[in-house]
Amino acid sequence: MQPSKLVARRSRTPRGIRDMIDARTYPLIAGALVGAVALLAPLAAPAQSNCQWYASTALRQQQENERLKCGFKGESWHSDLKAHLAWCQGVAPSLWKAQAQARDQELARCAAQAK
Repeated sequence: MQPSKLVARRSRTPRGIRDMIDARTYPLIAGALVGAVALLAPLAAPAQSNCQWYASTALRQQQENERLKCGFKGESWHSDLKAHLAWCQGVAPSLWKAQAQARDQELARCAAQAK
């Protein structure tokens, strides 16, 4: 058998994903991807906004710690806004809320003792 006849008799089985998807399928896939992004994007915005609030609150609490000379130190007590933001983005909302409340309580005790 000659090579040219062998090529002519080859079956047209799909070799990759591009061969399996025809022109009619592209709009469906594109629509699904756009829909998924549209659904997930609003979820990321509030989380980022919440962590921005957490980080700025943590920074204000640290400034209050320094102003009142409370002397609180450790992972929660520093002035690195980016570090507070990164920590918040890596934990559940219940954790960052509890952390902010704990710092508030500690500051309230410190302020009460200063009077």
